[in-house]
Order: sequence, then C-alpha cells, then structure tokens
Amino acid sequence: MSESVLTVGPSLTLRAAAEKMVERKVGSAVVVSPEMQGPGIVSERDVLIAVAQGADPETALVSDHMTDRLVFAEPEWSLEEASMTMAEHGVRHLIAMEQSDIVGIVSMRDIVKSLLGTPERSLRDEQTSV
Repeated sequence: MSESVLTVGPSLTLRAAAEKMVERKVGSAVVVSPEMQGPGIVSERDVLIAVAQGADPETALVSDHMTDRLVFAEPEWSLEEASMTMAEHGVRHLIAMEQSDIVGIVSMRDIVKSLLGTPERSLRDEQTSV
C-alpha cells in the first residue's frame, strides 16, 4: 500500500492529471473536492479510454472521466482480503480508509509484487508505489 496518495481536483484536465501521475510514477490519482459527496479515482486506463473515444486531453475534465464507484479497504487487511475484494468488485485499486480519512491506496500491481515476495503481510506493511 502506498501511503503517499496522489490527489487531484475534478476540474483538472486529463492532460494535467496524466502529467501528475507520470511525475509521481503512479497509475492513478484520488479525486477529491469539498463539493463532492466522496472521493473518486482517475486511472491511466480512464485517460486512455477517454482519449481513444475522442476526448481532447487538453480540455476534457477529470470529473467527466473519473470513476466514483470506489471500493474501500482497511489498512490491516491481508493481501488475500484485498485481492479477493478487487476480484469480487472488478476493480484495480482499493482506497484504504481509517474512519473517514484516506490513508493509502493499493493497486493490483502492489499485491502481485507483495505476494511474489512476502505473503501474510497486511496492506499497511507494504510501502510501494502504485
């Protein structure tokens, strides 16, 4: 799990969001705004799909291409719990929450790396980049 979560606003362009993801070497950003009911997520896949469908990354907004159907995890979950939850819900990222605070993000890539190295660890034990 990465505790250094990239966050972006919903009014950012897809290009600006993609640039931030490239700078941080991550595949997703959590979308937050005081006006939103809860967080969203925009991934490299969302950007790719938007561009393939004709969206102009210079003007298209994150809010129009983000996913707001998030699945949350607890930092103490085992890698098995996280991977089963991802498979069950068909998602590639889980947002780790403690009470109402975002404390991390875990990707399928994080889980694969962890399982190849050291099974039976919790998400909080894994300090990797997404």
